[in-house]
Amino acid sequence: MLPEPVDHAPRQAFPWAVLRQRWEDLTFLHWAVDPALVAPLLPVGTRPDTLHGVSYVGLIGFRMVGLGFGRGPGVPYFGTFSETNVRLYSVDDDGRRAVVFRSLDASRLVPVLVARATLRLPYLWSSMRLARDGDRRTYRCRRRWPGPAGATSRMVVRVGERIVEPTPLDHFLTARWGLHTRAYGRTLHLPNWHPSWPLHRCELLHLDDELVAAAGLPAPVGPPVSVLYSPGVGVRFGPPVAARLRAAGPPRAQ
Repeated sequence: MLPEPVDHAPRQAFPWAVLRQRWEDLTFLHWAVDPALVAPLLPVGTRPDTLHGVSYVGLIGFRMVGLGFGRGPGVPYFGTFSETNVRLYSVDDDGRRAVVFRSLDASRLVPVLVARATLRLPYLWSSMRLARDGDRRTYRCRRRWPGPAGATSRMVVRVGERIVEPTPLDHFLTARWGLHTRAYGRTLHLPNWHPSWPLHRCELLHLDDELVAAAGLPAPVGPPVSVLYSPGVGVRFGPPVAARLRAAGPPRAQ
């Protein structure tokens, strides 16, 4: 099936939310990557999503705020933390575009343990800090557990003007309404919804990162092809559904 259109402002596609949260102070760094290189890293039943034949690897730093269940309030203390993730872009056999996380470093251990046990997401416990200084944002991460322990990342950006008309690439990299994950023998699609991103141009001032390579990908060479910032959005997640699989083909690494 052909991929669904890239829609930067869809309606919520699920009747009720299992999780609510807010993402704040997000910086998106992206590098182009050969789809054939990342295909073996994706869950069964998905393939690399591409724009003009190119796929991307993203390094995203942000702050999770007020993580909570259903219509309930955010979980005190454990529901707010810094996070940095490494992600790829996928599409499944039903045409649903999504992200696949190769790693998610977070500064609270309890959410790490819960996400690893329930959805088998590759969360890792890390020491993290997000510093704000005028139009500058500095994201620091040092991995604690499970490993590779000591892997670090530091990125510094300067936030620029609001983007009035995002490009097709801006939308492709940020208008993602779900994630794919492999859990307990099934490939799952977990849908999400939030208002359209308020995006800003952004200048990368410094990057010293080991997380992309630690996630099993080649370390980025050269500057990112896209650097974006958003002050944030409120997010809802719907219940996960099993992805429909085609007839089995050659085995792929997980």
